[in-house]
Amino acid sequence: MTFTLLLLYTYYGDKMIIYESDSREVLNGQTFVAIKGETVDGHNYIGEAIKKGATKIICEHEIDFDIPYEIVSDTKEYLSNALKNEYSKELKDLFIIGVTGTNGKTTSCFLIYQMLQKLNKKVAYIGTIGFYYQDDVIVLNNTTPDILELYKLLFYAKSKGCDTIVMEVSSHGLAFNRLNGINISIAAFTNLTQDHLEFHKNMKGYLDAKLKIIDLLKRDGTLIVNNDDKYSKDFAKRFKNVKSIGTNADYKIINYDIKQHETRLKFSYDNKTYDVIMPLTSKFNIYNYLTMLSIVNQMGVSIDKIIKYTNDIKPPKGRCELYEFDEKYIVIDYAHTPDAVEKVIKAYIELKENKIITLLGCGGDRDSSKRPVMGKIATELSDYVIFTNDNPRTEDPEKIMSDILKGVEKNNYDIVYDRAKAIEKAMEIMNKKDILLILGKGHENYQIIGHKKTHLDDSEEVLKFISNNKKETL
Repeated sequence: MTFTLLLLYTYYGDKMIIYESDSREVLNGQTFVAIKGETVDGHNYIGEAIKKGATKIICEHEIDFDIPYEIVSDTKEYLSNALKNEYSKELKDLFIIGVTGTNGKTTSCFLIYQMLQKLNKKVAYIGTIGFYYQDDVIVLNNTTPDILELYKLLFYAKSKGCDTIVMEVSSHGLAFNRLNGINISIAAFTNLTQDHLEFHKNMKGYLDAKLKIIDLLKRDGTLIVNNDDKYSKDFAKRFKNVKSIGTNADYKIINYDIKQHETRLKFSYDNKTYDVIMPLTSKFNIYNYLTMLSIVNQMGVSIDKIIKYTNDIKPPKGRCELYEFDEKYIVIDYAHTPDAVEKVIKAYIELKENKIITLLGCGGDRDSSKRPVMGKIATELSDYVIFTNDNPRTEDPEKIMSDILKGVEKNNYDIVYDRAKAIEKAMEIMNKKDILLILGKGHENYQIIGHKKTHLDDSEEVLKFISNNKKETL
């Protein structure tokens, strides 16, 4: 069952979280915390909250309402500390796995979620593609939800009998202290490459935000690091119990053979060698798989048992999502950073029998410095590129495209701003054995232009083209 964030999980048993920051969701007897956001000021909705039943207000200035209220200097900080002080103890017995890094968080976490399900664990997933527990799916706005949403989700999962949580931990979530009061039993670091510099300013700021996950790790917990990433040492030196994955690591990659539909991997751990066939492709998915395997193994599950169930797991929607049509291959992937784009294209170069066509764009109101880098990578590595929109938001799409083209030195590209038409054109120009990489949006089913969000799903556009063209050939 799919649903959105509702009052459904304000409760844990008969216990209610008394705080609410969304006036639309206030229940009778709750305390409304008026938070100033980037675009919305909760103080403007105090009246609505009172009508809905709020019996106390937390605010940052005097208000003209006949209701008890408390003035604090920072309502967001007040809410964070209140949740930690009053409710974190209710969550102490949850076994929480947190995965951070630029790329690989979603796939790694979703693989962990699936594997633990196969092992009959009562596990929930929280991350980019939503909240998953058994048949329940909740759509989320952020990779790491804001702290009130997170506490609600954890309460809801626990009320359903869940005892294990695997969650993506974003740099924004760490920087904004969204996990205040949450204790992580196993943490993992995947990699660190350029992203979100419009917020973190530089790579040091980005790294410092990621390192905050160690402050949430239990003293007797375990830290997993990708030894092949240069920043792994910054994590490893800050914690005692560390396990590593990589080519020179505890979980050591010996060799691998990547095919269109699977990867054969040989690795070793604790002086024993293992062979596994993964229903995943590309080198970066080897690291995602080993992140999963090392975490589940550190939870006490034997590697042999994990390998036994490996064929039953699959990547999440929009992560190397593969379609075949008329001896052509179409891959949809969320890659939206220079490093991710480069890794995806190089992964499929190893598999190509003809041309690589890449379709991508860059998001608006985000780190503009990565745009020319991505433009250069795409055109240098691909046989042909179609640049298009990818959530331009409030930026001029032509300005975004101009930034992308600053890094382009080859004349092997076209520009089609309408993403649906760009996908259609890319599929029209494909020949047999070509591989089309549709990058940037992955699981997302929308396009944001200005402040308007409209429905657009890359996979739907691909399936629509395939369906229409199958009909034509009958």
